[in-house]
Amino acid sequence: MKLVGKYVDKNGAGYVNLRPEDDEDMWHLYNLIQHGDLVRAPAIRRVQNVSATGSTESHRVRLNLTIQVSKVEFASSGAPSSSADQASSPAGSSSAAPTTTAALHISGPVASENRHVRMGAYHTLDIESNRDVRIEKVDGWDSVALARVEESCVPGRGAEVGAVVCGEGTAAFCLLSQHMTLVTHRISVPIPRKASAPGTSQYEKAMTRFYATLYDAFVRHIPYTSPGLRAIVFASPGWVREGVFNAMMTEAGRRGDKILSKALREKTVKVHVSSAHVHSLVEVLKSPEIVAQLKETKFAREGVILDKFFKMLGVDEMRAWYGPDHVRLAADRGAIGTLLISDELFRASDPKLRKTYVELVEGVQQKGAEVVMFSSMHESGQQLNQLTGIAAILTFPLDVEVVEAEEREAKEEERRQQETETPNGGGVG
Repeated sequence: MKLVGKYVDKNGAGYVNLRPEDDEDMWHLYNLIQHGDLVRAPAIRRVQNVSATGSTESHRVRLNLTIQVSKVEFASSGAPSSSADQASSPAGSSSAAPTTTAALHISGPVASENRHVRMGAYHTLDIESNRDVRIEKVDGWDSVALARVEESCVPGRGAEVGAVVCGEGTAAFCLLSQHMTLVTHRISVPIPRKASAPGTSQYEKAMTRFYATLYDAFVRHIPYTSPGLRAIVFASPGWVREGVFNAMMTEAGRRGDKILSKALREKTVKVHVSSAHVHSLVEVLKSPEIVAQLKETKFAREGVILDKFFKMLGVDEMRAWYGPDHVRLAADRGAIGTLLISDELFRASDPKLRKTYVELVEGVQQKGAEVVMFSSMHESGQQLNQLTGIAAILTFPLDVEVVEAEEREAKEEERRQQETETPNGGGVG
């Protein structure tokens, strides 16, 4: 993301001009743009002109439109089918992601004068890469939104891990960046059982086809030549990953691909997972090999913190709280050591609800606590969303029932004081 222009005063009023460059930038914009914001971006509108004779002609015009946001939609493609890949591997089915996999659509009424579009007309902006987007927040920019802008404009981002989650005959190719996990490709090749084929010849032939299909897909969908790619992960149940890695090394040597051979030798990490599904990436990010290699990355940090929370929940539940109400109670008592919060909560359509989460984050940060913002496009963020999207690891144990009882007593005492201070209405003496 490029920061084209920015003006935000001390009260939070102002605008930010951004230029998205890739899918992750689209995800940042999705998290930045809220209901009621004013967004200006390029658009194509069909315009009809009526001549003096009464005939009409229609043509498409490219213009810049400002709309007041009423709806924001983000779509990340899940590797649709590709006939080219299927042609290259007739024994199995495969699918490939296009170059641009994410789409961002912003809808709302037109909020500024334009000679082609009347005020109040409903329009949907399709945000495009390398096109400037201006965002102005009616309620002002809060600290979380400004931090998101700064984070999105850090140079040198991109995919840091390429992962192949595989089973016998199946493989999913994934790219992990700071905020997103994209499944760029899937393959499936039917593999007969060993016992059903005499001499296992049919099984071996099928596995050879699988390895060849996987190699071709890997070369196309994992950017192994990128200097920003820190690790190449082969994850599987059993020992499938060993066979896949050995087949990759053998084929790279046979084809004389020295760059791929070097990347596989220097960057490969082989990890055991419980299943051959993409959600097993959570196990991958918790593995000691990955933690040691990627300890500075955001998504690895998310996996470690979430694992720490679940372990605390099992060992000392009084130091592991979750749910908005309980976490606020812990924050009021200065007990939070680490706050785990999903970015999904900051996309709340109710500005008052979003403001409460912003105030919560700012409050615990002022008390010295660590705040970890989870991306709901990572598996760890999706797991946190299943726990209401917010949790906390406390610095000292608190009993939920005792704290709730204290709150009830405090409210009852406050009510009694109000009744005492309220003068009794009475008659004239």
